[in-house]
This record gives sequence, structure tokens and C-alpha cells, in this order.
Amino acid sequence: MGKSRARRFRRAPFAPAGPEPRRPAGEGGAAEEPAAELLEQLQHPSAEVREYACASISKLLQQKHVIPAFLQRDVVRCLGPLLMDHSLAVRETAAGALRNLSACGGFEVCDDMVTKDIMTPLVALLKECSTGLDANQLSPKKRRERSKNYVEDIANEAINLLWNVCECNNTAVHIFNKEGCLEAVLHYMKKYSTNVDLAISVANCLQAVTEDNPDLLSSFNASAQQILETVMLCPDSTMKHVLLRTLIAGTTWNIKDTIPPSSVGSMVNAILKIFSESLTIDAGEMIIRMNEAEKNRLKLAAEAETEEGMSDVIDNCVLSEDDAMEEIPKGKVRRENDISDLLPSDKWELNEVTALLMAQQTALEIIVNMCCSEDPSDDEWEELSSSDESDLFMENTYDEGSGLLMSPLCLSDEVNSAFLNNLIPKKILEKTAFPNSVALDICMHNPSWKPLIKKLSVVQCRALTCLHSILLMSDVDCLGGASALQSLAQHLSQLVFSKTELPTDTEFLEAITSALRALLQTMASKNISQCMTPEQLLALCEAGIHSSNASVRVNVVSILGISGSVLAKGQDTAETLKMIGKFLLEVAMKESSLVVAGEALDALFDVFADGEEAEKAAVQIKLLPALKEFQPVFKMRMRKEGKRQFSTDQLCVLNNVKMNLRRFIAYQETLGKTLA
Repeated sequence: MGKSRARRFRRAPFAPAGPEPRRPAGEGGAAEEPAAELLEQLQHPSAEVREYACASISKLLQQKHVIPAFLQRDVVRCLGPLLMDHSLAVRETAAGALRNLSACGGFEVCDDMVTKDIMTPLVALLKECSTGLDANQLSPKKRRERSKNYVEDIANEAINLLWNVCECNNTAVHIFNKEGCLEAVLHYMKKYSTNVDLAISVANCLQAVTEDNPDLLSSFNASAQQILETVMLCPDSTMKHVLLRTLIAGTTWNIKDTIPPSSVGSMVNAILKIFSESLTIDAGEMIIRMNEAEKNRLKLAAEAETEEGMSDVIDNCVLSEDDAMEEIPKGKVRRENDISDLLPSDKWELNEVTALLMAQQTALEIIVNMCCSEDPSDDEWEELSSSDESDLFMENTYDEGSGLLMSPLCLSDEVNSAFLNNLIPKKILEKTAFPNSVALDICMHNPSWKPLIKKLSVVQCRALTCLHSILLMSDVDCLGGASALQSLAQHLSQLVFSKTELPTDTEFLEAITSALRALLQTMASKNISQCMTPEQLLALCEAGIHSSNASVRVNVVSILGISGSVLAKGQDTAETLKMIGKFLLEVAMKESSLVVAGEALDALFDVFADGEEAEKAAVQIKLLPALKEFQPVFKMRMRKEGKRQFSTDQLCVLNNVKMNLRRFIAYQETLGKTLA
């Protein structure tokens, strides 16, 4: 049903975290405490009991099935006032519990939190912590002696809570704007050189609140922009700093309308330079190198402990560095665990790889958004991409006179030039390859590193989605010409067919079929010969059509339509066209999704629109009688399902398909009479 549209990405709320409960003497295990009893303990006169209750709730809230029990007992209103508790430890654990509730509860829970006025104490806490940052300055010596910085740790939990609710709720964003939270949040960013974890949390929050928020733009004065620029120019080479620079580059892109026109080109180039530096790093090699470094560090630490006769051996790197170094105040009991925001600090090497992969994923997602910055609002994208009928189709994609693909959306000169100067297409292509097999093996055999496999896969999928967007937005010459596109087609086909079985992962299938669809569209529009055989395409489509994801099914029938229309112009292709025609007819008639059925009909129109081979194949598969019989069924489905299930845009496209079906049948009837 026309040219596919580039997908936009929204950042997902961050994973839950927070300190483990510290158990006062005589108390039972937190997991055994009922919600009612823990919430009652929040009112206890002892700060230690309140802290323990908050930490216990924080831990329990990471289990989604217990969240309803806490919500029924009004956990938000119970925890909210503790954000301003006179005990700093209670503030931190209360903020951590609310952060976990927002991260694990999802959109509805975040909406409920805002409705129950969590923003009032949260904003007050953020402003108080911001003021306390300067008063809490420590000399480097004292900082080493006292690893626990309550103000910054509380701020980190609070910023993550703010990030999650603003990501999910527009009212929270409005309050952020109205209460002037930007100044306080940017004040935290100044700590990037001494507390990069806090800075990363702030950068994530900034990226969320600046996306599609024109009311906030006026707050980004020269001073605010200077803070962002300083962070972007930060020379530190750790992967956490790479992630920080990448996130701030994304924020800078979001506020591009505040940049003077004369500086837009240099701004875009600076952003893409940061992305290019991030994407240049080989994550597979980094995994191999960091895993070896971890082994050496643990070996040296074990040897040192043995020599010193220490009794505390390394217990699988569970304790955080902060916990290990913490000076215990009088009257306090050491925490059993103190989990840091990303990963325990003594998993520094794993932490570095995780930061790199997050940086690369972020860079690729922002590049996708840069390619479709003129697209509809995010609300439209959320509505369409979150349902099974997630493909948004464009009108007027094909010039009816020439049949050539048009490109109504294209990259601006500044973005296109910066893309090429920073070798962005090349870097993206490199990331579409399968991860390093040695690195994968390391992750497979190390439980702590195993989650990296999914992160590697996500980066590959984002790169394929990036490729899809660039193919839609760039002209052939910028992509390297016909030979480059043919090489790209071979590369993508190798990704699909290099293994004994076709891929089944839904996210990968959606990404690879979207990229293939855009590539074949581009090649067809320029009459560039396609490298994939009809047999390969049919095999891919057979696999894709059984996917539970409607976007994958839409992509594969569109791919067949594009390839079939090219074949129809050739010689001796009738047999292949028959196979394609039968496949598309079956999809149109049996597909549960009306959008996919409409795409299959549209593909049939393209394949059998013209050409002797197409006419011959159409007669042999009895295309005309099949479509005449199906026409009333399609009309009936549109009446029953249309207004109830689909957006205005989708209904418009489906109505065009219905009209084109009538015209195509009339055309086939006229053609039959002429042949007779």
C-alpha cells in the first residue's frame, strides 16, 4: 500500500533499582512481610524502621505481581511524604521504592502516581537536593574517606523517578515545565566529572522531557546550552562517558529549534560526530577485552586476600564498591546489599560494556528520529505502533503517471552532509552484522554477562531500522550508487539465509524485513536489478507470514509485491508470478488482520498491473474470478472492523484499497474482453 514509513523511537523507562533492605534486629525477612504491615511501619517513629520498610517495599515492588496489593493500600500516598523525611536514609529508600514502582508498574501506574500528586514532594525534594549539592561539597580526601554521599544518592533516585513518570505522563511533563525543574536538573549535570552515574540519570531524564516539549524550549538559555556543550566536549574515554555524551547529544537534537540557524550545521555535525565515535567501537571486541580484564582483576584480588590472610573472599561480586568502602556511622547497621543504578560497582568491566551497548542503541534510535523528524507526532506513532496493525502507510507515494517511487520526506542538507562527513551510513551497516561469535560464547557461559546477548541483538535491530530510515530518506547517489545497493542486498540476504533455519525472532524479523522492503523499493524505483532470487523471497515470505507481528506480515507481502512487479516486466516469468499470485491471494483471503489483507491486495495490483507474463499468470491462477468473489467479503470486513479497530490514516488507506479493488477488477474484465 505504498512506501513504508520510518519508525520513531521513544526511550523506555529505566530498569528498577535501589538498595536492598537493611533488617533491624528481630525482624523477619522482607519477602514475608505483608503489604499492610510494611506500609504501617512507614509511620514508625524510628527512622531505622521506616528505612527498613521503604527498602523492603522497594525490593518487593520489583515483582510485578505484588504491585496491585500495594496500590490497593495507597502506597503512593504512604511513600510520598517520606521523600521529605528528616532522615536522609529514609528519603533515599523511599525514592528508590517509588522509582521501582514507576519502572515496574508501567504507564497506568505512573498515571496513578501523578494523579495522587507524587510530583509535589518529588519537585520539592529535587530542588532541596539541588541546593544541597554545593553545601555538600567535600574535599577529594574526604570524598575518598566517605564514599556515601547522601545528597547525590537521593538525587539519583529522585531523578530516575522523575524520568519514569515524565516518560509516561504528560501532566508530569507540564508540572516539570511549570515548576522550573530544568534549572535544578541541570545543576546536577555539573557533577558529571565526579559522579557520572548521576549525570547519566540526568541525561536520560533530559532526553525524555525535551522530546516534543516546545513549552520547555524557552528555558534553554545560553547558560543551559553551555552546560550541555561542556558535557558533549568532555574528553573522558570511559564507556559511561561515551553514554553520557550520546544522551546529551540526543537532548541537543531535541532542542534544535533553540539553536540559531547559522549554527545548525555545526550543531548537527557535533551530534553525529559523537554518534559516530560511539558506533565505531566494536562491542564484540570490547566484551572479549573486558571479560579478560575482569578475570585478571579477580585473580589478583584473590591472591592479595590470600596473602593477607583475609577471611572475606570475593562472593561472586555481589557487594557494591560503595558498600565495601562505606564508613559505618555509630548506631547504624551495615547494609546487606547496596545495589547501584546500573550494575554493582565491582563489576566495572561489565558495567562498561553495558554502557557502550546502551550508547550505541541510543545513538541509533536518535538517528532514526533524525530521519523522520518531520513525521507525525509521537501520539500518532504510539497509537499505531503499539497495536498489531502497527504499519502506517503513506498516501501519494507513487507517481501514478510514471509508477516511480517518490520521496516526500528527505534529509535536510545539514543532516545529509553531516551523515556523510561522519561516515554514519557505513557505521550503521557495520552494526547490522551478527555479533562476534567469540563474544557471544563468553556471554553464554557467564550468567552475569548473559543479558548482554539481548542487548547486542537490540543494537543490531536498531541498526537495521536505521538502515530502513536512511534508505527512505536518501537518494541513490548518497547511498553509493547502484553497485552499493546491490552489495547491500547481498548483505541483507546473507543475514536472513546464512543459517540453516530462517530467523524467527520477531524484533529481528521486523527490522530485517523493513530494511529489505525499503531497499527493494529504492532499487525498483531506479530500475536496479535485484540480487535475491524469487525462491529466496518466497522462503522469507513463507516464514514471515506466520509471524505474530502484523508489521512483519505487512513487510513480506509488500516485498513480494515489489519483486513481483519487477518480474512482470521480464521474460519467461509467468511461473514465478503464478507462485507469487497464489501466495498473495491466500493472504488476502485468509489473513486475520484487515491491514495485512489490504497490503496483499495492493501487492496483487502492483504485480498484475501490466505485462504479458503477468496477464498469462493471472489467467492461469484465475485471479479475476477469485477477486470478484472476494470483493464483497472485503467490503463487509471493512464495515464490521473498520471504524472500531483502525485509525483515520489506516481507514483512508483501506478505503483506497477498496476503491482500487473495484478498478482493478474492471481493468481485468476489460483486459479479458480484449484478449478474447
